[in-house]
Amino acid sequence: MDNQIKKIGSIHFTTDEIAKMAVVAALYVVVTVFLAPFSFGQVQLRVAEMFNFLALYNKRYVWSVTIGCALANIASPNGIIDVIVGSVCTFFVLVICRKVCKNFADMRIKIAVTAVLFAFSMFTVAGQLTILYQMPFWMNWGYIAIGELLSMTIGGIVIYTIGQKINLTK
Repeated sequence: MDNQIKKIGSIHFTTDEIAKMAVVAALYVVVTVFLAPFSFGQVQLRVAEMFNFLALYNKRYVWSVTIGCALANIASPNGIIDVIVGSVCTFFVLVICRKVCKNFADMRIKIAVTAVLFAFSMFTVAGQLTILYQMPFWMNWGYIAIGELLSMTIGGIVIYTIGQKINLTK
């Protein structure tokens, strides 16, 4: 009874899986909002991006990180645009990362590829800043991509180390 299967759309999750997803989404929100001065703006160091790597271990985390990103972006000074664009971009990049990395056996390679793909994907945030604040696109993209790569590199080390001690696939 504790681990009943719940249906969300056409996807089935156990109660245990939903609880794990909720914890990751909540952690993403708390870390992002707590570090809000670093999480939003032209120069971003969003520490919560480390949770993106969990999607490499289990596909359920694609949903929890996407939901966490959407909820965290409610605190963004860019409002609903950041909620929609940020979470949709996060979802698609996580799906792409899972597809691209499925043939790599070494988690370190998967983490490196994911970090680069996420840094590249920051053109969406740069586009938002360019439209909203008439800031130069290429400069925005450069700053945000560097911040994302730094966040993802640090987060990748943390998640990889945790993954060596805890089975994150379960």
